Amino acid sequence: MKSNKLYTLLSLSIFLVVLSCGNSEKQIAAPATAPPASFPVVSMQTKTVTGYQEYPTNIEGVVNSDVRAKVSGYIQNVLVDEGQKVRKGQALFKLETQSLSQDAGAARAQVNVAQVEVDKLIPLVEKNIISGVQLETAKANLAQARATLSGVSANIGYATIKSPVDGYVGAINFREGALISPNDSNPLTTVSDISEVYAFFSFNEAQYIDLLQRSEGQNKAERIKNSPDLSLVLANGKVYSETGRIQTSTGQINDKTGTIKIRAAFNNPNEILTNGNSGKIRFPIEYKDAIVVPQSATFEQQKDIMVFTVDKDNKVKSSIIKVQGTVGNLYVVESGLKVGDKLIVSGVGKLRSGMAIAPKDTPFDEAIKPVAVLFKN
Repeated sequence: MKSNKLYTLLSLSIFLVVLSCGNSEKQIAAPATAPPASFPVVSMQTKTVTGYQEYPTNIEGVVNSDVRAKVSGYIQNVLVDEGQKVRKGQALFKLETQSLSQDAGAARAQVNVAQVEVDKLIPLVEKNIISGVQLETAKANLAQARATLSGVSANIGYATIKSPVDGYVGAINFREGALISPNDSNPLTTVSDISEVYAFFSFNEAQYIDLLQRSEGQNKAERIKNSPDLSLVLANGKVYSETGRIQTSTGQINDKTGTIKIRAAFNNPNEILTNGNSGKIRFPIEYKDAIVVPQSATFEQQKDIMVFTVDKDNKVKSSIIKVQGTVGNLYVVESGLKVGDKLIVSGVGKLRSGMAIAPKDTPFDEAIKPVAVLFKN
């Protein structure tokens, strides 16, 4: 009897131990499932944005007039200094005129001799003592002598070299005592009118066609006239206070460089700009009702620009987008996204196609704001 009770207790103990072990194995084998991770999602909208393209430019005054001698001679006086503002007709250089004065004296004497000869022959012709041919010859000699005197007198006038325009004197290449001539390769100086300046830059063929197609007008001249205002970034990185306008182009694509030269004009009331300045033309491009995405929401894969969207089942899907421009921190999308698509705007490095997420709706304007830079190198 005792043996039966002992057997029963032992069997019950074994059963309880086995049951306990089974429950433990079930608990280990069935861990709790984690919920999907949350990611910010924005519904795509259209927005009008303006971007800028920059082009290197060289600045010149609207008038850059080389000052050159019309006669040879030694510089006696330099009457102005570099950078000085001058008026049209103002004397800049004075040449030594001693030899010219001597030439003028000799020419004047020849005029007098010729005049005496004419005066002597006139009464003789009137009395038919000599033929009129001699008188006509004497008159021709007088005219030639007068022409010679006039030329020498003009050269004396040319010895005072004057400014051809209003403007500022550039570098003076010759000083007192230098022998100069009309054939010198370098000018005496250059006078530049900088009340307005020209900015020269170049478009490639595609950019030039874009300019004409984006601007309204019936012909090229009207389209250029209706092109947008330009900004000028100075060499110190600051934007010039005045805006400019495109005035003209060379009209032909350079077959060697594939570019076309553009000329823009800027007012220069404060005379900050001068001949020879450099900078960058900032040309605005407006994208009307365009789909834009923050660059932080994209990644590259084999040179393709990719984004992640989420479908109605909250599953992640990758897509290739084609970009037509960049505006600040935004890509302007040409294709690959449409209005209403749900774009995942951050955390793209943690995503993969097909995974489930918990979308967190984010306002569109908040999603496209530029991220503040906390540290700079």
